[in-house]
Amino acid sequence: MIRCLAFLLLTLAQLPAFAAGESIRVYNWNDYIAPEVLENFQKQTGIKVDYHTFSTAEELEAVMASGEPVDVAVAPHNSLPQLIASGKLQPLDFNQLANRKHLDKDLLKKLAAVDPDNRHAIPYLWGAVGLAINAPKAEAAYGGALPHSWSLLFDPAQSARLASCGISSLDAPAEVLSVLFNYQGRSLASASPARIKRTGDLLVQVRPNLRYVDSERYIDDLNNGKLCMAVAWVGDALGAARNGQPVTFMIPDEGSVLFIDNLVIPNNAPHTELAYRFINYLMSPEVAAQITSETLYPSGNADAKQFLDPSLSNEPALYPDAELKRRLHVLETLPAKQAEVREATWQRFREGR
Repeated sequence: MIRCLAFLLLTLAQLPAFAAGESIRVYNWNDYIAPEVLENFQKQTGIKVDYHTFSTAEELEAVMASGEPVDVAVAPHNSLPQLIASGKLQPLDFNQLANRKHLDKDLLKKLAAVDPDNRHAIPYLWGAVGLAINAPKAEAAYGGALPHSWSLLFDPAQSARLASCGISSLDAPAEVLSVLFNYQGRSLASASPARIKRTGDLLVQVRPNLRYVDSERYIDDLNNGKLCMAVAWVGDALGAARNGQPVTFMIPDEGSVLFIDNLVIPNNAPHTELAYRFINYLMSPEVAAQITSETLYPSGNADAKQFLDPSLSNEPALYPDAELKRRLHVLETLPAKQAEVREATWQRFREGR
């Protein structure tokens, strides 16, 4: 703790002072930061954080498209090409990001495919989409051991066996459709609109077996034992286990998608210098470790791992081994021509019609 405090004080002392009462507006996913990180940043810098959250990528897209002034946003990696092409993001000045040296080089390589030379985005948190399973409830409803497969969700007969104990899905069309296509041995990114529409018919068949499609509601329901299976972000599954539920996070044998969420500075940010100060603070290994310890998502900061409790640094769902990594593929950026049919397909699934 003394080492951590000394590091932070030294880092802050080397940065320019800002007038008390200045503020930045930040948009981040729900439940995606340690509250004390925001409090400590504000106490140590005098910079207030006007903090907003969203629960779907579409909500962030609407904010970015509206022209609302935002200083820092957390953007999914698959949204970066469109944001960059439309001029929504500022190129980063690496000279103002001294803590960039701590970033995971493997993640930076993956990001370079959608953000050439890593000019616009800083990896913040990452992870996988999988199935959060309350094994006692699920096995009792299913009538025995569960297959290690997405068929638990996408086979209408199998998901019907779990309907009585509660199933939910994330409201995340790119992720859920990607794993469905992968389960079928296909790629969503290369699928024709007609193929997407046909695949949507399967989702409609499955939908009656689900209680809802929502990316927030399921967190409390997992924590309270009200669901036996949910399509989930890894951190939410681990959070339910931390809260005493017999929930495990499964990456099915067919594989799943890996996401990388990134700190970006919108082009209309009114307080760019303050934004750099905030991002650099979040990139401190000790601060990054605080965020992972609270959210249960692995950090884009490679040096943060040494500051984690061994129960987290050795957790395979948080830091997958080589075998599990082989079953994860980076969520692809989808062609614009798919947008209309994809939205219509997802709307049918979301509303159950």
